[in-house]
Amino acid sequence: MGLINFLKQKFSKHKEEKPAEAAAPSQKEEPKKEEPKKETEEEIDAKYVAGLDRSRIGFTEKLKKLASSNKIVNADYFTSLERILIEADVGVDLTLELIKETQREASAKEITDANALNDLLIDKRFISYANKGGSFSTEITRAKEGPTVVFRCGVNGVGKTTTLAKLAHKYKEKGKKVLIVAGDTFRAGAVEQLAFWAEKVGVDLLSRPNSDPASLCYDARKKARNENYDRVFIDTAGRLQNKKGLRDELSKRIRVRKKVIPDAPHETLLVLDANTGQNGIDQARIFKEAVPLTGIVITKRDGTSKGGIILAIRDRLSLPVKFIGLGEKRNDLEEFDLDRYLYGLLVGREEEK
Repeated sequence: MGLINFLKQKFSKHKEEKPAEAAAPSQKEEPKKEEPKKETEEEIDAKYVAGLDRSRIGFTEKLKKLASSNKIVNADYFTSLERILIEADVGVDLTLELIKETQREASAKEITDANALNDLLIDKRFISYANKGGSFSTEITRAKEGPTVVFRCGVNGVGKTTTLAKLAHKYKEKGKKVLIVAGDTFRAGAVEQLAFWAEKVGVDLLSRPNSDPASLCYDARKKARNENYDRVFIDTAGRLQNKKGLRDELSKRIRVRKKVIPDAPHETLLVLDANTGQNGIDQARIFKEAVPLTGIVITKRDGTSKGGIILAIRDRLSLPVKFIGLGEKRNDLEEFDLDRYLYGLLVGREEEK
């Protein structure tokens, strides 16, 4: 079974599943406290489909047009295919590798039909992602005991603060006691922005204007441990990847945190704007040299037609994408799911026709 047929079969089952209706409380029972509504599988599927509309048009539709204009595979076909992959931000090295592997297998299986070759390429994309080294888990690493500390970094303008607020909202909805730490004491208005979001999503905020960020983080660890917080999300100032002093200060904060909670931070997530393209690879590589990155958060995924950056990050840096931003609402940050991502990118609204 090809990948596309597998995805269609898997996600068609979600549409058939109906959420169970909760039984009405008897007269003797007191009504239970209303819990946050949990998203259904179909609702999450739909979010991926909507968030990847532009990428699907920019990649999958181009593949279909290529196949329709090249019934027989030839050199012109592969030249056009190379251009489509590079324009989708797959990266030059990975593009050449994918095309080489696709050509080799097509030759071995005597495939000359362009549509069949497109399906083969798509299968290769999945395999290339899944087979790369490093952790493939999208789960947040939890502390063995005490609060789980999540450190978030990135350059200016990628959506770090709103991402932090969305993460806080997500875990509050799961019943966790959440603390946000306003560690960005550099950018004007950063603390006020985070205070707005903390109030909006209903979580606690620790801030101290004009304080040393490392000292603030030290106090945050003690507060989280003493007051039994489950999750601590730490905001940081935006750092240009070419500013060594700022990167060194970032490393210092991590060393300070370990004095209070030895295995913290449990996650160090780099936030990347999906629109940055291959520059995002350079950002990730340089940040990885400064701090022990454990994963990537891709923001503004719904605003770009390029979908290959996720493959390129995995190929070049062996870092998993842990969260993906599919819209502007507070609940539009989702745990990264490769099957859902591929379904939204390759199938999407085709199933609605």
